[in-house]
Amino acid sequence: MTASTSLPVLAARAAELDAADALAPFRDEFVADPGVHAYFDGNSLGRPVAATKERMAALLDAWGGRLIRGWDEQWMAAPEQVGDRIGALTLGAAPGQVVVGDSTTVLLYKLIRAAVAARPGRDEIAIDDDDFPTDRFLVESIARECGLSVRWIPVPRDGGPEPTQIEELVTERTALLLLSHVSYRSGHLADVETLTRLAHDVGALVLWDVCHSVGSVPTELDRWGVDLAVGCTYKYLNGGPGAPAFAYVRAGLQPELRQPITGWMGAADPFAMGEHYEPAAGIRRVLSGTPSILGMQPMLDMLDLIERAGMPAVRAKSVALTEMVVDALDGELAGLGLTLASPRDPSRRGGHVTLGHPDAQAVVARAWQRDVLPDYRAPGGIRIGLSPLSTSFAEVADGLGVIAECIRA
Repeated sequence: MTASTSLPVLAARAAELDAADALAPFRDEFVADPGVHAYFDGNSLGRPVAATKERMAALLDAWGGRLIRGWDEQWMAAPEQVGDRIGALTLGAAPGQVVVGDSTTVLLYKLIRAAVAARPGRDEIAIDDDDFPTDRFLVESIARECGLSVRWIPVPRDGGPEPTQIEELVTERTALLLLSHVSYRSGHLADVETLTRLAHDVGALVLWDVCHSVGSVPTELDRWGVDLAVGCTYKYLNGGPGAPAFAYVRAGLQPELRQPITGWMGAADPFAMGEHYEPAAGIRRVLSGTPSILGMQPMLDMLDLIERAGMPAVRAKSVALTEMVVDALDGELAGLGLTLASPRDPSRRGGHVTLGHPDAQAVVARAWQRDVLPDYRAPGGIRIGLSPLSTSFAEVADGLGVIAECIRA
């Protein structure tokens, strides 16, 4: 890929950064589309890892060769084994607290319902008013189901919730506070430890949506005292379209949590075929139906890459990539009507940057026609999602150059 000559200063800087990038060899580990000039949607759907072709072929061989025996021999324990690996490499979670299961939506539903049931007598769920739609929709519907109220935390569209708001709006009436570690729109990076402590001070449980941070931002759920978390695996964990999500439940909270979708895989003895449901001990009680063994395979190869690279190095490159976008906005992109719709401070920003523009939707459509793939986020946001292990600095310069030309057009 050749950096765009429409932004020569940025292109020259990109060449320097790529030459010094210790993570540059990882780009060859992914399945690439030579027709894509710049992929700015790694925070929505990560590129596939090339090694996954062999892994999927091996699974087919095991499936065909072992048939039903595969469940006893390896697959039954996969949700917890893969969960432990996600926890150790990306979440700062000790074993026995992460499990791979349903979709993000279903796991959020389970944990929200379980959390409010674990705090009887409290009649509110708190959530910020710009959280991801699924999170907000679920909170509204669960509040209706359970006769609760929703406490909306107002946040700026280029930021996120702050400690003073949690102190003011989360009270002894709050059963659960639900927030995102990284805002899907702005990329705002929340202070998880502080916000969690403030909610705990008034006795509320806290559930963190880590979909836009897992695999991009180092996370320390155990050390931060987090109660619950849910994340997807098709963004920075490159699990592929429809890959299953994961749930984290703090070990000390597991015995009192009763999730509402009581399927056979979460039972104490699934093959007893008992008359009544008895939850499994530990994190397995979060499971419901038969887990997707096929769906877990691709993320394993990305976890291998993360283990080799190390999350500190992944985060350092993520910051460098997003800083390049902000620097371009202040430099060669100035005068094009673009604004920064993300936090300027990199310590308050996750792995994507959103640029505001009055004609953003049309600009994104034009960019896609030229094989540069950002995301449009209403109202007026061009979201630049940068997956550190699969993205070069030259790719960023090239893509921003095309976006500049699309604006001028």
